[in-house]
Amino acid sequence: MVRTKLILVAIAILLAAGSAGIWFFISEKQAAQERREKFFGSSKEYPTSGGENMKVEW
Repeated sequence: MVRTKLILVAIAILLAAGSAGIWFFISEKQAAQERREKFFGSSKEYPTSGGENMKVEW
């Protein structure tokens, strides 16, 4: 009885740690994407039409 409780607690801890790690990874990836867009200029400012990228003139 005690052993099954320990196993269930261990599984719950592993799931919680795993989900926290996945959440951190996703949020960090999104933050990196936002930093990249700020640095290089967002690609959303130059919409595409007909599947062709609009040329940006500098």
